[in-house]
Amino acid sequence: MQPQQAEPVIELRQVCTRFGGHSVHEGLDLCVRRGEILGLAGGSGSGKTVLLREMIGLQRASAGQVLVFGQDLAGLDTAQWLALRRRWGVMFQRGGLFGSLTVRQNVGLPLREHSTLDDALIDRIADWKLALTGLPPDAGPKHPGELSGGMLKRAALARAIALDPELLFLDEPTSGLDPASSAGVDELILRTQALFGPTIVIVSHDLDLLWQVCDRVAVLGEGRVLALGTMAELARDTRPIVAAYFADRRAVRRPAAAAGPAGSSAD
Repeated sequence: MQPQQAEPVIELRQVCTRFGGHSVHEGLDLCVRRGEILGLAGGSGSGKTVLLREMIGLQRASAGQVLVFGQDLAGLDTAQWLALRRRWGVMFQRGGLFGSLTVRQNVGLPLREHSTLDDALIDRIADWKLALTGLPPDAGPKHPGELSGGMLKRAALARAIALDPELLFLDEPTSGLDPASSAGVDELILRTQALFGPTIVIVSHDLDLLWQVCDRVAVLGEGRVLALGTMAELARDTRPIVAAYFADRRAVRRPAAAAGPAGSSAD
């Protein structure tokens, strides 16, 4: 885990989110430290993906502040937004790849939007990023609909890291995958962090993933962060609403998770 004094990359201050008369977040506070892998967990309807959307500016909080790299997202002009978006990458839950483009073209899209590189170089960079995520060379010319679920996740991650981002958002990166493919995504996230060193925010229901890769996990519920800590710490939390979330055989399967990759960095 990153040192306690590591500078914040994301700060959420008294964030409130309401849809009509329904409240999702009420005075939510959270700080994401530079270089850490932070998981967002919680039951359905706890506002995990809504919070991620607010962090990347796809949705605006009803009240409170969302600061990324020290900048309040509510006060940015178009040029500032463009500069900020170059610093992060997003892997959407269903991949978010354009079906009409090849996988190589999808991965190269951020480079075409945010750089002046020529097409040939962009294609070479896209192929390199695809190779880094473990995809074979013949994946690039294919279209997203021709890929398996696991390959699609890898292609989506390759696009998310196309610009070598300082900050990476992953929304349910293992959803819909079989256990073997999910384990491959775990390893891929850890390798990406080791290679590029980004701060990573992961929304996930997958307790195995949270155990394996996260330095800390924030459990959302009742409109706020109910608990924040390592998975080992959260698994020992006796508060009923937190304990109920972790009362799962996958969570207790690794009581010695501190010996794993994420656990060792969390000590």
